Amino acid sequence: MSLSIFKTKQESGVAAAKFGAAKIRAALAEKGECRIIVATGASQFEMLTQLAQEPDINWSKVTLFHLDEYVGLPETHPASFRKYIKERFIAKLPRPLQEANFVPGDAADLQAAIDKLGAHLQEKVVDVCFIGIGENGHIAFNDPPADFDTEKPYIIVNLDDVCRNQQLGEGWFPTFDDVPKQAVSMTVRQILKSRCIVNTVPDSRKAYAMQITFEGELSPMHPASVIRLHPDCATFCDEPAAAKLCKLTREFCAK
Repeated sequence: MSLSIFKTKQESGVAAAKFGAAKIRAALAEKGECRIIVATGASQFEMLTQLAQEPDINWSKVTLFHLDEYVGLPETHPASFRKYIKERFIAKLPRPLQEANFVPGDAADLQAAIDKLGAHLQEKVVDVCFIGIGENGHIAFNDPPADFDTEKPYIIVNLDDVCRNQQLGEGWFPTFDDVPKQAVSMTVRQILKSRCIVNTVPDSRKAYAMQITFEGELSPMHPASVIRLHPDCATFCDEPAAAKLCKLTREFCAK
């Protein structure tokens, strides 16, 4: 596990994208195809903008999945993660993806839909998984206490108030009551099955989450702490996000 700290969130996002792009190129060179998982939210703006601009990636050989979606929210809603990915990433690529697979949070038979999506996800290994960390330490929508045991690729989860307040604070919803109480989330174990994890975490509001991820107990109460078990996980953050990390953590994880 590595940690790279930059002065600004722009620098950290660009660095994360370049690191991830190199992993995508390596997978394409090795196998002729690549599978990626893409995260959403305000923390991913700079990273995704840069990733879409990265040269020498044959996106027509890349298959995309994403981490999560609100239950019951239509794709037309401003907070829809499907809408986010299509507008902020896919539309900016120089050529179409081989395949884009979305979490259908408003499907009539939601469980059947996510079971089908999960089966497709598990057909082949994911080469690069782009994630972030929430203010409560979640990865995807696995709020504390997260399920560290399930082998299902996607599950329906309840969102805690810290998570819902984060969505409100980022401007995705007009009021707290408008924020959905449930979401479909890729599971912790499924994320860890990725060959490489690229973790982008900017802003001072993520300082506590960074602290419990790197220095807290490895526990379902600190969901993102589980990335410490992954053999190829690189975290990119700015100085405000790293503000609560001790000197020893900074020095050890930078090696």
